[in-house]
Amino acid sequence: MPIARPARSGVAGVIVLLYAQPLSRIVRLTVDDLTRDGDRVLLRLGGPPSPVPTPVAELLLTWIGQRDNMNTATNPNSRWLFPGRRAGQPMHPRSLGALVTKLGVPTTSGRTAAIRQHVLTMPAPVVADALGYHPVTTTKIATRAGTTWNRYAPGDHSPPRPRQTRDS
Repeated sequence: MPIARPARSGVAGVIVLLYAQPLSRIVRLTVDDLTRDGDRVLLRLGGPPSPVPTPVAELLLTWIGQRDNMNTATNPNSRWLFPGRRAGQPMHPRSLGALVTKLGVPTTSGRTAAIRQHVLTMPAPVVADALGYHPVTTTKIATRAGTTWNRYAPGDHSPPRPRQTRDS
């Protein structure tokens, strides 16, 4: 099934909004960063790879088969998710950013909102690992967002049992 021409900007916009990725990292993604694990599709941004929701997975997989700039003599075997016009190079972040913005996706504020939402729903170190951010960065964002995850201590949180004595 062919996808509409703004597919490139739509795919990039989805990665910004779901995974809080800057355009400079998005253009460095390759088709090898998208993997299958049984029925699941995963996107490698950090470790472990992040699951991709089914509608987005379908969009990404379709995009891989219809990427732009693949028919030129310089890019017939390009592994870049967003191949550029220059041989062996990905698309420039500013060029992709202009297309994503034209589509109506605010790249900076969208990425900021996405990472803030992630740190509100899970511990900052988990977000850092999954999305390829530094833990200090996600911890600062979590603190500014007012999350309680930064005060979460791992381990057993059940109430202590009464002490038993020799006489009992």
